[in-house]
Amino acid sequence: MSILLATLTLLGVTLLEPPSHHVQGIDVEGAILWVTSVDRATRAGFLGRYDLTTGRRLAQVPVHDGERFHPGGIQVDGAYLWVPVAEYRRASSTWVQKRDKVTLALVAQFEVADHIGCLAVAGGVIWGGNWDSTHLYRWQLDGTPIDKRENPTGTRYQDIKIADGHLVASGLGGPDKGAIDWVDPSTLKVLRRVVTGTTDRGVPFTNEGMTLRGGVLYLLPEDDPSRLFRYQLP
Repeated sequence: MSILLATLTLLGVTLLEPPSHHVQGIDVEGAILWVTSVDRATRAGFLGRYDLTTGRRLAQVPVHDGERFHPGGIQVDGAYLWVPVAEYRRASSTWVQKRDKVTLALVAQFEVADHIGCLAVAGGVIWGGNWDSTHLYRWQLDGTPIDKRENPTGTRYQDIKIADGHLVASGLGGPDKGAIDWVDPSTLKVLRRVVTGTTDRGVPFTNEGMTLRGGVLYLLPEDDPSRLFRYQLP
């Protein structure tokens, strides 16, 4: 089943302040929005906490480590936030970081021998998509590999989440150019799809950050000035 993003109810648009460089992944919980971003000019990656209502940044920490300065799609899991920090090139390497969701401090990390651009976490399992999510990985929370599978959907996922037992993934390409897919985690078959267009700046809605909470879909596609779009899911 596919529906158009344009048919969903737009609940609001929030401008993030101050400027956030090149945005990457997002997640939301309660009144807080977390955002990863990268400043390519200075080869620096950041994780920030924002007030979800006002868009004002409350805190920000650097997450880069040498050549690894590209943070990607993220997910909150209990008291922690999981963040991939990769080299800015395909088939490279990544730190998968576990950070305190309040202080943003690094708690633990493990290394992956690939560029991991997005993460989702639930039930003691970490999911990861590599560059353009051509492959999907799974690990235990300590970094022990579970498996690696080809992505059969044709969509280059940029941000992923585990929600209600599904892998929810947003990205570019495929038959509909841009989409948010509800994927069966066992078969990787697309069960539901929201077909997306572009913002009034011509940026695909699924260009970067995506999350969903309480029946609300959040999208952060644009760089400075970055706008968070909120849609009511049917």
